[in-house]
Amino acid sequence: MEKLIINGAKKLQGEISVHGAKNSVLPILAATLLIKGISVIHNVPQLTDVDASIRILEYLGAKVKREESTLIVDANEITENTIPEEMMREMRSSIIFLGSLLSRTKEAYICYPGGCDIGIRPIDLHLSSLRKLGAVITENGNCLCCKNQNSHGAKIILTFPSVGATENIIIAAAVSKGKTTIINAAREPEISDLAAFLNSCGAKIFGAGEGTIEIEGVSSLYPCAHSIIPDRVVAATYMSAAAACADELVIKNIRSQHLSPVMPVFMEMGCKLYVDRNDLKIVSPKRLKRVRMIKTMPYPGFPTDCQSVVMAALIKSYGTTVINESIFESRFKHISELNRFGADITVNDRSAIISGVKNIYGANVYCTDLRGGASMVIAALSAEGKSTVGDIYHIDRGYEKIEENLARIGADIKRTDNEKAIEESKKCEIQNG
Repeated sequence: MEKLIINGAKKLQGEISVHGAKNSVLPILAATLLIKGISVIHNVPQLTDVDASIRILEYLGAKVKREESTLIVDANEITENTIPEEMMREMRSSIIFLGSLLSRTKEAYICYPGGCDIGIRPIDLHLSSLRKLGAVITENGNCLCCKNQNSHGAKIILTFPSVGATENIIIAAAVSKGKTTIINAAREPEISDLAAFLNSCGAKIFGAGEGTIEIEGVSSLYPCAHSIIPDRVVAATYMSAAAACADELVIKNIRSQHLSPVMPVFMEMGCKLYVDRNDLKIVSPKRLKRVRMIKTMPYPGFPTDCQSVVMAALIKSYGTTVINESIFESRFKHISELNRFGADITVNDRSAIISGVKNIYGANVYCTDLRGGASMVIAALSAEGKSTVGDIYHIDRGYEKIEENLARIGADIKRTDNEKAIEESKKCEIQNG
């Protein structure tokens, strides 16, 4: 089993670049099923979640070719309308294939999706919305039998601005008859990116990025080329690493407007931020200040995906910070692992109280989920001594070659599956106390 070995307390410096957004790539890849032709998608990171989506596309009959950061998807012939359970269970966002498969083949047979265990994420909004668009969906144990012979537009009011449900509706409605209106739609930048891709293919989607989205269904879509937006969560992760471990760091290939929900938090920490087009320079104080209160909210609020990485940066801050997690009820599993470094974090219901400590020390820890895994890396980078980070398959779902990128800016980090190296690191942990 691969692990990361990190020798911490090294100053980070230089420049690091942000890759394409995982949460944009996945729905856009699903949407390529709507197009009888070749879609060219640029700025696609090498992630295990992307690989899982590619396997689904290929199973369904599409031909996919990667040329560095570009994916060429030929969905001219789709021969299957069933996605095997083992493929569905690889990632939560596999449910996004339901809307595109129903639109393309009029029938779909899938099982419930998998993904990180960060709390209940029901797909009832997906199913109820697709039913309003004309789908007939029956449940058989863990599997869904879906038919959509008479797709049509509808007015859909979401009880929660679910990103996945909004994406499924957009994809399904793009080639449905009539007009669809989504009220209380998710406003995340990834929604706008999906709409931009589909509109480039001939769709008529208006208001993406706002609370109300209108889709005028078209009879068919045509191929196009599209470039994925930068990953704002990866950018916030590098900002957290810079805040904890660098005097200053330049983060390249960002969209500053997408980072507006997190920038005030870093400024309250005492960091200075300088934006120059698509670059962000972050200058950190000798010791971070506490942040009075952080509450995760749907966009444009503070992202739940950034909660754990910011928490890792705040471990050594001066004072006490409270983080309230209002999106997922089980997204504090990383805290027990962070405390292994010597952090002082307690949980009260859905709030985490971070009491800053002066020093933390190397530890042997495990990733609990994707973003929690990134928080382990940040803590290990700022800790004195060596650390091992296990179960890094979580990290590989959303961060492309994280050890290589961090090593370029001064981190002493390497990936290994050498058991001897792991045992040596454990001995170091014991010596570190």
